[in-house]
Amino acid sequence: MNRENWAGRLMGWSAFWLLLLLLSMAASVSVGSADIRFADVWQVIMAHLLGKDGAIDAATDAIIWQLRFPRVLLGALVGAALAGAGAVFQGLLKNPLADPFILGVSSGSALGAAIAVFTGWGVALLGGWNVPVWAFLFGCVALFFVLQLSRLGGQVRTDTLILSGVVVQAFFGAMLTYVIAMASPVEIQRIQYWLMGSIALREWSEAMVMAPFLIVGMVTCWLMSRSLNLFALGERSAGHLGVSVQQTRLILLVASTLMTAAAVSVSGTIGFVGLIIPHILRMLTGPDHRILLPVSSLAGAVFIVWADTLARTVLDPRELPIGVITALIGGPFFAWQLRRYTMGRK
Repeated sequence: MNRENWAGRLMGWSAFWLLLLLLSMAASVSVGSADIRFADVWQVIMAHLLGKDGAIDAATDAIIWQLRFPRVLLGALVGAALAGAGAVFQGLLKNPLADPFILGVSSGSALGAAIAVFTGWGVALLGGWNVPVWAFLFGCVALFFVLQLSRLGGQVRTDTLILSGVVVQAFFGAMLTYVIAMASPVEIQRIQYWLMGSIALREWSEAMVMAPFLIVGMVTCWLMSRSLNLFALGERSAGHLGVSVQQTRLILLVASTLMTAAAVSVSGTIGFVGLIIPHILRMLTGPDHRILLPVSSLAGAVFIVWADTLARTVLDPRELPIGVITALIGGPFFAWQLRRYTMGRK
């Protein structure tokens, strides 16, 4: 594929999903207990971005800018991070079932985030970055254990990767349960709801903390997307074509874990996003990660925006965790993919 071809396809697909994301975000902001006109959403957002006074009453302005839009924006960032990380894990590990949630990275990150919340360790040094940093460190530990358990003869065995992820996920889940059990009853209820995946009551500060992690991780992965394409040929072939296999793998794994940890630190564990979205986009755009990575991130953002919209409206005034919505969609999808993967190996 020549440069003009893949670059043109990247621009086309990105423009389509970006437009869909903007429309989805505006629609999501307008939906809720207080119905707001679609045009009013854009008027308030543009007024704040341009530093002008909008012709909207103060109550509507506060609902849009202070309550709904930060939540929708954070959902988009979380979806982009999880879908981008899933695309990298699948391409790097050559396993269509690889996903931050299934591999146990999300569980490790959740444990780190919970420890940071309960103990407050590092707040004086890191401030608002404390929880994402702890989530990242524990996510890396979980990923390390998964890779070590699935390694045989110096090579990562893709057929045991998912089983290793289940083992690590169970272990870190048990540790997380112990940490939660040591908390007060009020904190237990709040953390358990958060662990099921939720961005309720989130503010601009969470989005501002999340954004740099996503940008650094995604830019790093995209700059190495050509090398990631060569991993499909096998590590030995990729090495012969000039790829520094060990270094490239390490950087991509760390960058993907960084994005996952940032998402988990603000939203809890939201499963299957990194499994569903890259699969669907791979069928639409092809396997070229130069296109797949950014487009998967945009599509993941759209997916979480609508999942969150359903979560807060389907049982209004009660609210479901986002993880319930994604699990209802992702569970059957995972079973279907597992069946296809098993049959394909026979």
